[in-house]
Amino acid sequence: MYPFIRLALGQVRAWRQGPLPPDAVHVSRHTCLPWDLDMFMEMNNGRVLSFFDLGRFELAQRGGLIRALVKNRWTLAVAGSTVRYRRRILAFRRYEMRSAAIGRDNRFIYIQQSVWRDEQCHASIVMRTAALERGKAVDTDRIVTALGLPDWNPPLPEWIDAWRASEDLRIWPPEI
Repeated sequence: MYPFIRLALGQVRAWRQGPLPPDAVHVSRHTCLPWDLDMFMEMNNGRVLSFFDLGRFELAQRGGLIRALVKNRWTLAVAGSTVRYRRRILAFRRYEMRSAAIGRDNRFIYIQQSVWRDEQCHASIVMRTAALERGKAVDTDRIVTALGLPDWNPPLPEWIDAWRASEDLRIWPPEI
């Protein structure tokens, strides 16, 4: 089941922390609980993605995106992601999550997140997200204008460009 209670508590916590500049990193803390575990007694990979949701929605709250979504009747969708798992996320341990918007193109905003403990990175994700209006992607110029940041358009890192290019080579729909 999706962690709705954690999501709600995180939104309240993010709201209390106040606004965050567009290029800042949002830091949140999360604990791996027994219902997050798989049969190997580590966080289930699907739950890791839900963990990243929690941090991303807190970032969206602090950056003003949640307010813009509600005001404009937009929804939010993940349009692609790539995850690296490097260390186990274990029960009852507290982890720090770092979340930041790193850039945009005309369709997507790119978010990078990572999970840390004792200054070691356990997992990282980069994703592209889109705001949707009646099922169609909202141009990111409209999104950043709604956020009051019409000039926010940092250059995307080279590795993001390479990822985008590799996604363009991927066959869609898949053959199997």
